[in-house]
Amino acid sequence: MKLVTAIIKPFKLEEVREALAAVGASGLTVSEVKGFGRQKGHTELYRGAEYVVDFLPKIRIETAVADGDLERVIEAIEQGARTGKIGDGKIFVTALEHVLRIRTGETGTEAL
Repeated sequence: MKLVTAIIKPFKLEEVREALAAVGASGLTVSEVKGFGRQKGHTELYRGAEYVVDFLPKIRIETAVADGDLERVIEAIEQGARTGKIGDGKIFVTALEHVLRIRTGETGTEAL
């Protein structure tokens, strides 16, 4: 089992959600986050004053998947989130040691 974490642009959330649903991803967690990578923020003008926005708004998506579904999930996120411009985001894959569904007590891939 793997935990797939993706950091994407906020306006791409719906496309990524639809792409994940199309490949059968059973659930996901979404968080609003802020951060920066190579783009290092940007400069904005507000009421005549220029200021630097260091941390850009992003969306963090997390989903737990079985090993056999990993490549399809990664491809779905990549296709849904890509704009071809800087700041499209990143996908991280982490091994999951143990998963437990609290309601039923199911463990492992049955808990996904």
